[in-house]
Amino acid sequence: MQARLLLEDGTLFTGKAFGSTGDSVGEVVFNTGITGYQEVLSDPSYCGQIVTMTYPLIGNYGITRDDFESIRPYVHGFVVREHEAVPSNWRAEYTIDSLLKEYGIPGISGIDTRMLTRRIRHHGAMKGILTTSNKRVEELLEQLKVAPLMTDQVSRVSTKSVYSAPGTKERIVLVDFGSKSGILRDLTKRGCDVVVVPQDTTADQIRRLAPDGIMLSNGPGNPKDVPHAVQMISELIGQFPIFGICLGHQLIALASGADTEKLKFGHRGGNHPVKDLKSGRCYITSQNHGYTVKEDSISGTDLEVTHINNNDRTIEGLRHKKHPVFSVQYHPEAAPGPFDSSYLFDDFLDMIREHKKNHPPVPRQAQIAAAYQAGGAKSASASKGELHYAEK
Repeated sequence: MQARLLLEDGTLFTGKAFGSTGDSVGEVVFNTGITGYQEVLSDPSYCGQIVTMTYPLIGNYGITRDDFESIRPYVHGFVVREHEAVPSNWRAEYTIDSLLKEYGIPGISGIDTRMLTRRIRHHGAMKGILTTSNKRVEELLEQLKVAPLMTDQVSRVSTKSVYSAPGTKERIVLVDFGSKSGILRDLTKRGCDVVVVPQDTTADQIRRLAPDGIMLSNGPGNPKDVPHAVQMISELIGQFPIFGICLGHQLIALASGADTEKLKFGHRGGNHPVKDLKSGRCYITSQNHGYTVKEDSISGTDLEVTHINNNDRTIEGLRHKKHPVFSVQYHPEAAPGPFDSSYLFDDFLDMIREHKKNHPPVPRQAQIAAAYQAGGAKSASASKGELHYAEK
């Protein structure tokens, strides 16, 4: 079956369909990873996007449930040069074609992905429609023109219920803006007691969970589309140690008074060089984002730049000057990509332990007694029914 990819500037690509049939509109972007297509497909940060893989052969090792970064894929379309229909890998459970069909995602192969990538690099990421229909180009352009890009991706991909991954060490509240499973894996393998909460959880609800630290996850879209998260973070800065990744990094910047802007075509791949300004060391990192913190907006805030991108000099890391808060624009949990930066999870836990040492917690009994004296027994009891917990 024939498939077509039409960009908003009128550029048309015709190829062979795989995956689901129908029409799908999204922002057309590219990823430079040589491997890791399954992790790309299942990364919630790609919600609302039609992803082009620049590596020419995709699908050769199939799909394995163990390698998913979320419960399902969230991309709006998948573009490859060559689609391998019969994978060769003992771990393979099924094919990309069957995965995309299961979740209603169209794919196209047999097009010049190099030309498409160069066009995006020159003109920037743009809206596109991937279709298997026989509609005229003029009709598709009109359909593309009136179809808005998504602005509610975070609410679509975030968990709707609170759930936990019990551990014996530090309690971490992980705010899920579209979190990859790798973040939870890195925390749990370090023994953390992790409580995952929805993206619209309030600062007061997080306080009631009594965390030792707060992790702000990655996620899709424009950070300015989740102002409630900015408000929540601004209330918690200075009260708990906080570590932000990708979207979490951008939200920390906004909550601290800095600003963000859209990149021309974003950073998506597993080989982006990032320089640590303190040590001078360069790390190879995994990245997936379309927005960045504006450099000139940092002055006048309590933030300092800790890492920069060695390709385009954009900001890749921030640290708060007064409070135990830091963030990175890239993915220390990798998947796909190198694990060079996994040490950041250890730095986060060290920061938590240092904070607890300098700010020993008030015993719970004393907190209850103080609340009772301030407002009576009724105010000392916790409110019920505000957080929705996942059913067993």
